[in-house]
Amino acid sequence: MISFSRGLGNILTRIAFSNTGTSVHLAKTLQTTCTLDCEIKQQQQEEPTDSTLAADEGAPELQEKRELTEQELKLLRKDRSRKIPVETSIRYLKSDAYQQTYGTQLVWEQYRRNHKGLFPPRKTRKTCIRKDTITTGNPCPICRDEYLVLDHRNIELLKQFISPHSGEVLSYTKTGLCQKKHLQLLVAVERAKDYGLLTFDVPYRNFDYSEFYEKVEAKN
Repeated sequence: MISFSRGLGNILTRIAFSNTGTSVHLAKTLQTTCTLDCEIKQQQQEEPTDSTLAADEGAPELQEKRELTEQELKLLRKDRSRKIPVETSIRYLKSDAYQQTYGTQLVWEQYRRNHKGLFPPRKTRKTCIRKDTITTGNPCPICRDEYLVLDHRNIELLKQFISPHSGEVLSYTKTGLCQKKHLQLLVAVERAKDYGLLTFDVPYRNFDYSEFYEKVEAKN
């Protein structure tokens, strides 16, 4: 049907432009511009649209993107490259999210160390975070929650690691802190005492009063 219509179109154009002397080029342009409806429908069926191309070519990319997002979500839970300000940590301790997570308990109270064998090692691990990423399966109470920032201004958090009876900092064997965070805790507590933010008892000092007496020469 298409070849017959093209041949009929050629004959009609030759008859129409035989006496006027119009160039064959104009006839060809007229023929190409006047396409039939069946040709347009056939071209639309043969040529794929942009939406179908995007759907066919982008399907594996979308699947890969979904897999990447799932992996990124797993990495985001262990990412510690973002530094949380101390002011945010102080507000976090008073928020509903903190109450829902910890309740009235201390942040280290429900923590349990994972270790091989019956008896735990004497010291905790050196650190839970390496290259801004949690590298352990069971991080310590401070490393697992990025909104718990050890600082001398964060008094409510520091008080959870201080014994209410003796006023001393609790040992890492009881709190489960890694060695790096325990050292930061000691520094933060000492700085809070220096700034007068934490009250503490001055230790009793034994003086040698003989050093204050005047030296008396022995009489013969």
